[in-house]
Amino acid sequence: MLLERIEKSSDIKNIREEDYPALAQEIRQFLIEKTSHTGGHLASNLGVVELTMALHLAFDLPKDKIVWDVGHQSYTHKLLSGRRTGFDELRQLGGISGFPKRKESDYDAFDTGHSSTSISAGLGIAQARDILGEDYSVISVIGDGSMTGGMAFEALNNAAQIEKNFIIVLNDNEMSISKNVGGISKYLNGVRTGEPYLNLKSGVEKTLTAIPLVGERLHYRLRLLKNGIKQFLVPGMLFEDMGITYLGPVDGHNVKDMIQVFREAKRIPHAVLVHVITKKGKGYAPAEKNPSRFHGVEPFDIATGKPLNKKIYPSYTDVFSKKICELAHTDPKLVAVTAAMSDGTGLSRFAKEFPDRFFDVGIAEAHAVTSAAGMASVGLKPVVAVYSSFLQRGFDQVIHDVCLQKLPVLLAVDRAGLVGSDGETHQGIFDLSFLGMVPGMSVMAPKNLWELQAMLEFGVGFDGPLAIRYPRGQAYRGLKEFAAPIEYGRAEMLFEESDLALFALGSMVSTGEHVRDKLKAQGRACTLVNARFMKPLDTEMIGRLCEKHRLIVTLEENVENGGMGMGVTEFVHDRYPGVQVIRIALPDDYVEHGNVTLLREKLGIDSDSVIRRIMAEENRTE
Repeated sequence: MLLERIEKSSDIKNIREEDYPALAQEIRQFLIEKTSHTGGHLASNLGVVELTMALHLAFDLPKDKIVWDVGHQSYTHKLLSGRRTGFDELRQLGGISGFPKRKESDYDAFDTGHSSTSISAGLGIAQARDILGEDYSVISVIGDGSMTGGMAFEALNNAAQIEKNFIIVLNDNEMSISKNVGGISKYLNGVRTGEPYLNLKSGVEKTLTAIPLVGERLHYRLRLLKNGIKQFLVPGMLFEDMGITYLGPVDGHNVKDMIQVFREAKRIPHAVLVHVITKKGKGYAPAEKNPSRFHGVEPFDIATGKPLNKKIYPSYTDVFSKKICELAHTDPKLVAVTAAMSDGTGLSRFAKEFPDRFFDVGIAEAHAVTSAAGMASVGLKPVVAVYSSFLQRGFDQVIHDVCLQKLPVLLAVDRAGLVGSDGETHQGIFDLSFLGMVPGMSVMAPKNLWELQAMLEFGVGFDGPLAIRYPRGQAYRGLKEFAAPIEYGRAEMLFEESDLALFALGSMVSTGEHVRDKLKAQGRACTLVNARFMKPLDTEMIGRLCEKHRLIVTLEENVENGGMGMGVTEFVHDRYPGVQVIRIALPDDYVEHGNVTLLREKLGIDSDSVIRRIMAEENRTE
């Protein structure tokens, strides 16, 4: 087996050229088998097998630095850099990450997880290399989807100024820029990167500009003529016009061709973009047929491609998807906005039913928020569906464009709280903190699927900025009998007793219910309140609790700093100094990848951990 002979990056250079196709096939089979057990990002990784092989063959890793945009396509890179034995625990607690991690390997040059960042990071590394007088290649690998992010173009604009080699690899799996794969392009690449061409080009420019009076004008007119000809012969003039040499397109599944173009790219003394055409999901028929569904997968049956765990109950995303369409049928001003996540956020159904009122802006969360603000300013009712961790990228726009103008934009914040296997870059554990600090923003979280429906009804009619956060996974079906009408800024009393009160928000209400059941089994009285609103806090309800309880426990699935618990603590300590508050929240840290149930236990927010914390605090104060 060829793959077993690779323990570090340089080992692939011992593989014979005629064996490259066989190695690529082994890698694909390995990835399919492993992700069928662990889950993970499959289609994107199957599409870059040969590309990754060529990078490891053409460059000297880890001395040379590869920065993977997003990073979910780095599985082959991990295999070729000696991490094959870790794939049995891929994305599991304590196992290897599904994304590049510097602490995991020297071959991972930069931690990534969000899109459109690789060119900026790679450029920074290249600039540091030059300042420090070091000599190595820097390669940023970015997909055509990530190129829709504005940050990528900011970085491209800046990259044109670098005066030493910096390589950008554009992995194009949708042929969105050019289909011109062939001999002419290959020939032009070779001519334009050869030493004779580069020396002649430099010499002509110097000679022309040295001619008194007319030299600069001659040079300018020659450059216009050259660019006019290149418009017909050379694809990628967008990059050329920015000052970045364009090479390609090249077949991203031909290792030999890619090695050649990478070697040519290394000779260019400034920024160069290599355009590589790949097929997402290549080598596995179900992923080729439906690459979006196999972008991120749960464990699946290899023969059919179908998930092993059948979904019995709807997820919060499913509930949102159905309800927002129902509301749109009755309100023609309701529109939906997503940033390249129509499937993940549940807006695909809305897109089919209301194509004229659906807007996918690409990987551009900042633009999504501000465009929604523009819509709201002239009378529409925009709903921006976005993952919690991705909303971070639109934070300034939430402040400046939505809340400053008090515009009725509804943020449907999916994947709020722990999301599990994707790890630090995807855990939605900061939104309560950063949204809660913004003047004019209101923040809600439902206790179960029925309350999410009610909150969406409330939200589309609310005259101001509002965020509704809800977790990934199956929607909670308990506490159905509690369905008090939603009133702005009002919590919901579920069980009222005395002594100890649980004040829980969103996903933690079900945890509070389990805590209460276990305490009741011990003969203890326990009140449970569904906070509903993180902002504004229902201080009237909190005051009511303080009159009858000596201990209030706040529960939230968010970092402690800036969360709901801090607001409750401040209110109670200012007005009821005799009442103790325990804050159950996540630590002010980044949370690694792993099963959500195990993470909740490790981080102390499951019901048993909450009870132990209550007992410990009570023993300490006795």
